Amino acid sequence: MDLKDQIKQLSERIEKLKNNIGTEEATKNAFIMPFIQALGYDVFNPLEVVPEFTCDIGTKKGEKIDYAILKDEKPVILMECKHWMQELDLHDNQLLRYFNVSTAKFGVLTNGIIYRFYTDLKENNKMDEKPFLEVNLTDLKEQHIEELKKFHKSYFDVESIINSASELKYTGEIKAILKREFETPSVEFVKMIAREIYDGKITEKILAQFTELTKHSIVVYINDMITERLKSAIEKQEKAKEPTEEAKSTPITKELPEGIVAINEDGTITTKEEIEGFYIVKSILRSHIDQKRIVHRDFQRFFSILIDDSQRQCPCRLYLNNPEKKQIEIQNEDRSYTKYDIDSVDDIFKYSNEFSIAIQKYVK
Repeated sequence: MDLKDQIKQLSERIEKLKNNIGTEEATKNAFIMPFIQALGYDVFNPLEVVPEFTCDIGTKKGEKIDYAILKDEKPVILMECKHWMQELDLHDNQLLRYFNVSTAKFGVLTNGIIYRFYTDLKENNKMDEKPFLEVNLTDLKEQHIEELKKFHKSYFDVESIINSASELKYTGEIKAILKREFETPSVEFVKMIAREIYDGKITEKILAQFTELTKHSIVVYINDMITERLKSAIEKQEKAKEPTEEAKSTPITKELPEGIVAINEDGTITTKEEIEGFYIVKSILRSHIDQKRIVHRDFQRFFSILIDDSQRQCPCRLYLNNPEKKQIEIQNEDRSYTKYDIDSVDDIFKYSNEFSIAIQKYVK
């Protein structure tokens, strides 16, 4: 089993077991030790992994850190561990102090779910205050798996990781700035855009106008980009389903009509448009809730989007089978519903704010 499979398996294990993990020690045993093993290290070999590793700090003797991973009998990675429910911060700078007095080049702060990786990019032998990499095992991304591979025993190379750490760190910080500007554009950001397209003096009134225009334009641009990607993905999926020349020559007796994805046993028809609508709603909701919790279920009259596959947790219904009147129904704060007329599934993006309100009651 390769690293990718092991990490995904550990991710599933976390979801199943976390509510039964009551202590920091249990977090180490259930989540963190399997993670270290997935990186190729033998947690029972003291030449590779040392629990309660002693770090003497000045006059303080016998100070310990949770784990040290060794190479050539010297620590190369130090790990400070917390209970899985505990927020991660550097607390009393314990990891920072240990890092500064050891030969380790990397520090890891973790609660068994989130792993933050630190090194000394700003000042040699002094751990940076910000991590260059953060991995959430319950929200894994392909690039995270690739970065974790670099810490695997078989591929571990300090220089290689350091070379990519700087890029990761600054890329992460740029993304954070963009996220902040997209959500709440700063005065400087709005002025920069306004100067590109407005020749007059930028007064307070003009600034306020361009602030709203900027917010709206960002939302429209992102939605357009998501729509194009969804359409591209659907087109690729449809192209992959196209029969080969050999298959085309073979009579097909149960071919579904164009635009229909499935016909259920009770006669309910699921259309391509409903599936496309589902993915649009999912793309909006995933910024508020784990996408794995978002599912769909088709009924005769409407197409439901559900949370945790529960009919009692239904933030949205789609009414798309009447070509003359397409509607979406979004749940309000009081659990009542409001219907909105739409011309096409792309119009669903216009109701991002309403979806943000509808999903709040299901955020855990």
